[in-house]
Amino acid sequence: MNILIIALSGLGDALMFTPALAALSSKYPDANIHILTMFKATQDIYKNNPHISKIYFWNFLKENPFKSINFLLSLRNQYDISINVFPANRFPYNMISRIIGANKRLGHDYLHTNIRSLNFLNNYRILENNDLHNVEENIRLINLVTDTSSYNDNSLQLYVDQESKNFAQEWLDKENISKNSLLIGFHAGSALFKNQIHKRWDKDKYAELAEILHQNYNATVLLFGGPEEQDVNEYIAARSKAKIVKTPSLLSGLALISRCKLFVSNDSGLMHCAAALHIPTVAIFGYTSHVHTKPWSDNSIVVRRNDLPCSPCFYFSPKPAQCRQFSGNEQFKCIKEISVTTVLNACKQLLDTKKDI
Repeated sequence: MNILIIALSGLGDALMFTPALAALSSKYPDANIHILTMFKATQDIYKNNPHISKIYFWNFLKENPFKSINFLLSLRNQYDISINVFPANRFPYNMISRIIGANKRLGHDYLHTNIRSLNFLNNYRILENNDLHNVEENIRLINLVTDTSSYNDNSLQLYVDQESKNFAQEWLDKENISKNSLLIGFHAGSALFKNQIHKRWDKDKYAELAEILHQNYNATVLLFGGPEEQDVNEYIAARSKAKIVKTPSLLSGLALISRCKLFVSNDSGLMHCAAALHIPTVAIFGYTSHVHTKPWSDNSIVVRRNDLPCSPCFYFSPKPAQCRQFSGNEQFKCIKEISVTTVLNACKQLLDTKKDI
């Protein structure tokens, strides 16, 4: 049996499919399971996954459309099952599924969308449940073709290779950070497309939090992120005792995250990576749904404004995020008005329960 996982919506969503992938692999141990992605970060987190035998990386955003169609046609009729990783409520994702043409094309019918998403192009579908996490939605999805009720491990699967672990140790040595140092990771950035810059908690508040954690816990704060987030990290580093982490690959960065005793992050792919690495995580949420995308971990705290009836307002929309409730400087107050004290209290709650602090 040949199975294709279509994971086109980003790092965090791809990572939240890994419990379903492990369950699927356990039910079809002899299947060839391949994955299609258009993000290098997704390729990185799957390259060491033992359940995946082949990865297709194709940048649909940059490639010529005709070249992309020819690529998809090269995959046509090779697969018994294709699975559109939740969420995939954009018409290009469903068209890709249809062009590849697996006999069983798994996907969702979404609550916050319309017929223009072309979800009907998948011939095996379930209705989205607004009360479930992405991990649970993916497990429900694969149950269209198998029964995973006897599979009990729903933890995220993330594998960091030894080369990346060696890099992490070399970087710490170069920065004169001892093995006994209390390391706290920050991810103060976010993606930029679809207005996701509004997921970001204020950089001045991150800088203030870094200073307090350094003073109260003698913590070394490490700032993680990609090239598009370096300006934010440089700003925070200039105003605090934080260190900017520059790594040659995502996996190298993950090896350093795995050395942290706490991770503080906006709603992002790195937040999910920290949870997958079993790092206590403080997740700062604004307009996105914490029900669907909170860290899949018992050792995490979500910080958000519970008193705003308009939040969350963004349900996997293919359109850019907009604040329709407020105007001017009050837009996205759901994230702007979260205080340093509130986030600090969440950090204390996780740090003070650690016996080695």
